[in-house]
Amino acid sequence: MRIDQLVPAFHRGDAVGDEAFELKQFLRSQGHASEIYCLTRDPGLEDQAKLFSEFPPPSRADIILLHFALPSALTVALIQCPSKKAIIYHNITPPEFFADSDPHMANLARLGRAELQSLQPHVDLCLADSEYNRLELDELGFRNTHVFPLFIDFAKYEKPMSEFLYNMFRDDRTNILFVGRIAPNKKIEKLIKVAFYYKKYISPLMRLIIVGKTKTFPDYYDSVVRMADEFYLKSEEVRFLGHVPDQELFALYRASDVFLSLSEHEGFCLPLVESMIFDLPIIALNSTAVPNTLGEAGILINNSRPDYVAELVDVAAHDTALRQRLIESGRRELRSFKEFKREEFLLQQLKKIGLAG
Repeated sequence: MRIDQLVPAFHRGDAVGDEAFELKQFLRSQGHASEIYCLTRDPGLEDQAKLFSEFPPPSRADIILLHFALPSALTVALIQCPSKKAIIYHNITPPEFFADSDPHMANLARLGRAELQSLQPHVDLCLADSEYNRLELDELGFRNTHVFPLFIDFAKYEKPMSEFLYNMFRDDRTNILFVGRIAPNKKIEKLIKVAFYYKKYISPLMRLIIVGKTKTFPDYYDSVVRMADEFYLKSEEVRFLGHVPDQELFALYRASDVFLSLSEHEGFCLPLVESMIFDLPIIALNSTAVPNTLGEAGILINNSRPDYVAELVDVAAHDTALRQRLIESGRRELRSFKEFKREEFLLQQLKKIGLAG
């Protein structure tokens, strides 16, 4: 029998692609034939994933697993497969977040949610990378739902950081870090308001560092850059760095004083775990999957008022005792995350729907 995975787009360094590749390697190590099939892939990844045009018709004994994060032709393809069917749900941001800034993306999100619903009668196993996502599947009527935490390659974070960038940012400013694509649901405008309050009422020696892709929502990106300028925040006080290589990202985590997220929608939020890895205190809005991922590792807040958040950031950045408590709680949460036996859990669930051996 085969256990194949379907991924709409297979990208280098992408969380979904990384998980699919890790699962393929594990399934092969257990003696199962396994491939990844995708509609598009980055150049140079031909040996890791095959194009869906090469997908051989599965038998009833096979298991096909679809990573679902956006609408694609793979949804119908999975429904039509005679094999056992499973999904890993990575969440779809609700369309209302994009209604004003990007109608096309809003429509894509609506289509994605409709396609997800269409899978409900056909899927034998549903895995979700957070409890929030699992509950969303439950609400849509899916059966046999389970939390299957996102794969994280912890060895990657042991690689050297950029000493040059670390030294550049490790100065007398308080560094407030956010990592995530510049998108409406991330509420970058609220981070800018916090930065403005911090500069005006707490200390001018501050820096908001925003790391993440800027081209997905260009109109929204332009609006938040313009907003920073309108709040008289200089380029050295709000730094939009775009997508950066790993060694630079690691340096920024190490050089920062606080990780701050005021995002209103997250399906998992990997940067929370990354902050734990680098002993960076976390303040995050209590929203969607954030409390599931954060656990007891940081400060969970229920309002994003700029004065409240800025004052809290200052305490978390400079109160030695509080910082140490936050770092220790992050380390405990990280140990718990690492101890979950993902591969064994996956095999158990696959056996329940027909995996032999």
